[in-house]
Amino acid sequence: MNFSKLGGLIPAVIQDETSGEVLMVGFMNEEALARTRASGYATFFSRTRNKLWMKGETSGNRLRVVESLVDCDDDTLLLKVQCEGEQVVCHTGTRTCFRSEEL
Repeated sequence: MNFSKLGGLIPAVIQDETSGEVLMVGFMNEEALARTRASGYATFFSRTRNKLWMKGETSGNRLRVVESLVDCDDDTLLLKVQCEGEQVVCHTGTRTCFRSEEL
């Protein structure tokens, strides 16, 4: 993975492996990616808190990685996941961080 383009971070798009629904986008540094690979659960780097965090570490709404795809520039990940817990992914209490908006 090429971590040089965004100051040591890469975007990680999180997609439900069954429905195909895009759930969230987070950022990973090399350590977050290594922890994700080792644990099988999505771990991110928080830019606001400047630290690693595993999605669902306190709520139980974890994201188990089923498949990992890398884009053609080697600088973005697509993680296909199975949601555990109550199926809530967004910090606002919804399943997805995305909502419909007119362009």
